[in-house]
Amino acid sequence: MADTKKDKILGVKGMNDILPDDAPLWELFENTVQSVLRSYGYQQIRTPIIEPTALFARGLGEVTDIVEKEMYSFTDSMNGDHLTLRPECTAGVVRSVLEHNLTYDAPKRLWYAGPMFRHERPQRGRYRQFHQVGAEAVGFSGPDIDAELILLCQRLWDDLGLADIRLEINSIGDAAERNRHRADLIAYFEQHIDQLDTEAGRRLHSNPLRILDTKNPAMQELVNNAPRLLDYLGDESRAHFEGVQRFLNHNNVRFTINPRLVRGMDYYNRTVFEWVTDQLGAQGTVCGGGRYDPLVEIFGGKPTPAVGFAMGVERVLELMKASGGSFARSQCDVYVVHQGEAAQMQACVLAERIRDAGLDVVLHCAAAGGAGSFKSQMKRADASGAAFAVILGDDEIARGEATLKHLRAADMANNQQAIAIADLVDHLIDQIVGGDDHEHGHLHAGHYPTHH
Repeated sequence: MADTKKDKILGVKGMNDILPDDAPLWELFENTVQSVLRSYGYQQIRTPIIEPTALFARGLGEVTDIVEKEMYSFTDSMNGDHLTLRPECTAGVVRSVLEHNLTYDAPKRLWYAGPMFRHERPQRGRYRQFHQVGAEAVGFSGPDIDAELILLCQRLWDDLGLADIRLEINSIGDAAERNRHRADLIAYFEQHIDQLDTEAGRRLHSNPLRILDTKNPAMQELVNNAPRLLDYLGDESRAHFEGVQRFLNHNNVRFTINPRLVRGMDYYNRTVFEWVTDQLGAQGTVCGGGRYDPLVEIFGGKPTPAVGFAMGVERVLELMKASGGSFARSQCDVYVVHQGEAAQMQACVLAERIRDAGLDVVLHCAAAGGAGSFKSQMKRADASGAAFAVILGDDEIARGEATLKHLRAADMANNQQAIAIADLVDHLIDQIVGGDDHEHGHLHAGHYPTHH
């Protein structure tokens, strides 16, 4: 007889399920970040997960790690198009701004959220499918908008109660300044070629700036003594960077100038910044961004200034967990328990009436083993986190009543009462919305968002 047992099909390594127990944390983050972005006037934009491969090759740079080693690219079997699952979203946003001429009337403040894809070795805070929230300010040229995006991030950390995140900033100047620095940087490293590791040697002539970002302990002294890009800035670039610092200082935002901070994409210029932490091991960058004035022109548009950031959602959530808050959320306000056919029909109708009043209701439904006893149903009611259980049986139906049990009452000896079915909804509204017993529709976290 043939063996009909089939192996389980598991998810793709590095692409994780977000389970119901994790959802409250995601919801708290998403609701907070949307509120903060809205308070600064940013509008949401949603771009496709799949873009032409050429978009990233041209925008990010042919010799970046992302394009060389990390992209999920394929050829469309229907028409031969070369396509890629987006490894980041800035290129797609700029493509969309150009395609739809979004800045024809005024500069735009935009934000996005969603999954990105990179073929990396999965580790804590670094996955093959990961999520980002980002903001892009397109059409603004001054240091004020650079500072605004940093202030926006600071407000988000404050609202989420995250204190152990520090800001590092730098300026990588404009193309001509980087070219002069690049020539001297190559000459410097060529004089110390025997100290370069394999990766640095590979990057020496293609992308020498990235050598400055090495994590190799043996190369730290070498890169610390390398020519500093800050020393090559012209008057305009220097004035812009000083302007960013003035805005941050006037708003009491602490920062460190890190002359080795360069970011990983070719499209950056002038201001670059990262928010970093020591709480996540090797994956210390929580959020990074900067100015990318060349990108619109690289994609075929007119020269247009722009600046933005992206943050790794999973990394922020790790910090939220480490902050010690409790992020549990109840399934519902009311759990409806019933026994008997007539009670089951009435329970369904009553649950709909309670939902009409704006409350969240779980109606007990039969599982594989049957409807379950009152005792087992009450265990489910208590586990749901509901403030109240509404109990309906044949006796209650005969009297036109329901038993209302307060599941979180301080006095458990006097925690239930009989209520006329006709009056039940109004009574629940008074207890839940009018009282302080339950935070209807809100996450019960260790801290609540408060603006600084």
